[in-house]
Amino acid sequence: MEQFNLLDSKNIKNVHFVGIGGISMSGLAEILKNLGYNISGSDMKSSNITKKLEEEDIKIYIGHNEQNIKNCDLVVYTAAVKDSNPELVKARQLGIKTIERAVLLGQIMKKYPFSFAISGTHGKTTTTSMASMIMLQSNLNPTIHIGGELDAIGGNTRIGGDEYFVTEACEYVESFLKFYPYLAVILNIEADHLDYFKDVNHIKQSFLKFMKQVPKDGYIVACVDDSNVSSLLNQISCNVVTYGINSTNANWTVQNIKFDDSGCASYDLIKDGEKTAAIKLCVPGLHNVSNSLAAAAACHTLGCSINDIANGLEAFTGTHRRFEVKGVVDDIKVVDDYAHHPSEIKVTLEAAKSNHHSKIWCVFQPHTYTRTKLLLDEFSEAFYDADEVIVSDIYSAREIDTGEIHSSILTEKINTKSNNAIYKSDFNSIVEYLKEKASPNDIVLTMGAGDIYKVGEMFLKEKDIAAVS
Repeated sequence: MEQFNLLDSKNIKNVHFVGIGGISMSGLAEILKNLGYNISGSDMKSSNITKKLEEEDIKIYIGHNEQNIKNCDLVVYTAAVKDSNPELVKARQLGIKTIERAVLLGQIMKKYPFSFAISGTHGKTTTTSMASMIMLQSNLNPTIHIGGELDAIGGNTRIGGDEYFVTEACEYVESFLKFYPYLAVILNIEADHLDYFKDVNHIKQSFLKFMKQVPKDGYIVACVDDSNVSSLLNQISCNVVTYGINSTNANWTVQNIKFDDSGCASYDLIKDGEKTAAIKLCVPGLHNVSNSLAAAAACHTLGCSINDIANGLEAFTGTHRRFEVKGVVDDIKVVDDYAHHPSEIKVTLEAAKSNHHSKIWCVFQPHTYTRTKLLLDEFSEAFYDADEVIVSDIYSAREIDTGEIHSSILTEKINTKSNNAIYKSDFNSIVEYLKEKASPNDIVLTMGAGDIYKVGEMFLKEKDIAAVS
């Protein structure tokens, strides 16, 4: 059933999304509505996303129920939806066609001659957002589909013209193998999602398959700072453009990197050995220099001018949950970041350190039991740049707790390396601890892919209330 091509059929008019409140599913719903389909969807709970969809005349059901399958020609679901889901069961009983989210996204991408997918273990959302800003600056009128919220487009999706489509390509459960982009960016390849992949070699082979799906006249834009990425390039038959901040022989590189007091970089952009522009970033960290270089190389390959690249990058001020400043209270800055892999944690803390605060309080919520267990050693070495780490309970996401790993184990492991971690099980106790300990000119950095951002919001609210009273 998943081979059915929605966009080639004239019999599909009513499409139902199971889990429509997800960041990608909601965007796909908007795209299909713009193409003229009647859209409905369900989710376990109401959210700002589902409310926004309702405002766009999309029928939303709260809770999954077989009764939600009404007058559907097609049902879209995500890889996280189990076969026992009542809506999926009902659709299949009635013979209604079903399609997985990534397959649908891949089919939508085929409509665009210049589809552009950004992949990698880390940095996808930020780099996709940077590229989107450049393409908007260049008046290419792209359709944009991002795994985060970008204020410049009012959310995670923008409906544009019919030539350019830019999106993220996630490797989890090899979803990106449903995509056939004209241009693919490979940011980095590291061990992650080990509940699915056997090891890093399995991950590398998956990325290689993805790269081979780019047509011969298309392009791979690859980071040669990453040895796992560069080791695959001799097996690629399409055009290859290389970049790297530490690779002088790459097609695109940088010189004269300087950081301001906020940790934001400026640098000289180098193409094929020649300086082309002075770049100023408004997001902190050395990792964002690399992300911006990827966006510049890819967008120039698609025809964007150097001037539009420079202006687009300077206009980018970040996406939600990527070093997002949530507020300042009593001269304590509260920042939230989605980092949930050891490498992401390191670069995010490095960016925080470059902000020149008195003390960095890192409130970390591990994401999934599998990742915490299998990368325990790597996690233990990721927090050197924090002055104090507060570890909350593990966010289970799609997994069941088997009792094999616990946040207290991670805390003990961190303390064997940097001796700066404590474990606190609930958000209220974390907030109370921060209210007692944090001082002016400190930074409180909530970190994780779950709901740890609520700690920062609670802290700001309670400190504000205390200040008023």
